[in-house]
Amino acid sequence: MKQSAYKDAGVDIDAGAELVERIKPAVKATHRSGMMSGLGGFGAFFDPKAAGYNDPILVSATDGVGTKLKIAIDTGIHDTVGIDLVAMCVNDLIVQGAEPLFFLDYFACGKLDVDAAAAIVGGIAKGCEESGCALIGGETAEMPGMYDEGDYDLAGFTVGAVERGEQLTGESINDGDVILGLAASGLHSNGFSLVRKVVDSMQGHDYDSPCPFEDGKTMGQALLTPTKLYVKSVLAALKLKDDDGNPMIKGIANITGGGLIENIPRILPEGMDAQLDAKNWTLPPVFQWLADNGNLSPEDMAVTLNCGIGMVVIVDKKNAANIHEKLTAEGENVMEIGYIRASNGSSAVHIDNIDLLGC
Repeated sequence: MKQSAYKDAGVDIDAGAELVERIKPAVKATHRSGMMSGLGGFGAFFDPKAAGYNDPILVSATDGVGTKLKIAIDTGIHDTVGIDLVAMCVNDLIVQGAEPLFFLDYFACGKLDVDAAAAIVGGIAKGCEESGCALIGGETAEMPGMYDEGDYDLAGFTVGAVERGEQLTGESINDGDVILGLAASGLHSNGFSLVRKVVDSMQGHDYDSPCPFEDGKTMGQALLTPTKLYVKSVLAALKLKDDDGNPMIKGIANITGGGLIENIPRILPEGMDAQLDAKNWTLPPVFQWLADNGNLSPEDMAVTLNCGIGMVVIVDKKNAANIHEKLTAEGENVMEIGYIRASNGSSAVHIDNIDLLGC
C-alpha cells in the first residue's frame, strides 16, 4: 500500500496514535476527584466543586524546562525532564496558596520517537501524581523542518484553586518576620545555558564523564536531577492557623530564574526588605563546582541560581518553630536563613557573607 503523503512529508500519524496508547496507563495514575473526561477528546472537563471547593478562585501558571532539555537530548536520558516541567509550573501555584488541580503538556519535535516521547510523558505523569494533579490533556506536534531530528521542546500549563479569601498575597509580611529556606534538589531548571557553557569549556569532560561533584553518577545524570516538587509539604503547612484563625504562612517565593535576589522581592510589600545570611546554609556541591569552573562571582550566583534554596517561606517569628516543625515532618530540609526588615525604598534582598556563594 502506498505510504501517505503526510508521512512522506515527515509526519507519522500512526506513531502519534501509538504514543497515545503507550501513555494511557501513566495518565490514568494521575486521576483525581474533579476529573470529568478521559484522554483523547478535543478538550477536558474539570469540576472544582467535585474537588471539594465551595467558592474557588482559579490560579494558572505556564512554564518550560529551558535548555536543560539539550542535556536530556544529548545524553538520551528523557525520563526526568517531564518532572521538571510539572515542578516548574505547580511550584508557582502553591506560592499563591493554590492547590494544583490539573495539568496539560505541549510536546513538539522534528520526528516523533515514540520511546523517547513515552519516557518524557511518563515523567510528566509522575510529577503530576506526586503533586496530586491530574494530567488531563496535551498536544504532540511533529514538525519536520522546524526542529532537527532528535530535538524537542516542552511546555506545561497548570490550573489550581484556592478558596476565595484564602489566597496568599504577602501583604501581611512585616518587620521582624522570619525567612525559612527549603532546600533545593539541585539546579532545578534554571541557568542551564550557563551550565552547558561551563561544561563545554572543560577540556576532557562531557556529559558521559564521571561527575566531579556527585559520586556514582555521570555529569549528565547529576545535572538532570529533577526540580523538587514542594506541593504536598507546602499545602500541609498552609493549613496551620494562628490564634486568630489566619494562616501562619504569610508569603512564599519560588526561587527560579532570577535567583534569590529577584524572586523574594516579588512577594514583599513596599517598604520591606529581606535580610539573608549565607552562613545559615551550605552551598551544595553542584553550585560550588559551577562557581569555581565558571569563575562566577557571588553576585552572579545569587541573581542567576537558587544557590541551594528552592523555596522561601515567610512567617511571623512566633510561628516560625511550628512551620519549621511541620515542613520538616513533611520531608523538607528547612533552614532559617534570614528575616524581614523595614526599609525606606522599594523591596530588595541583602545577603550577609555573600562571598560564600561564589568563587
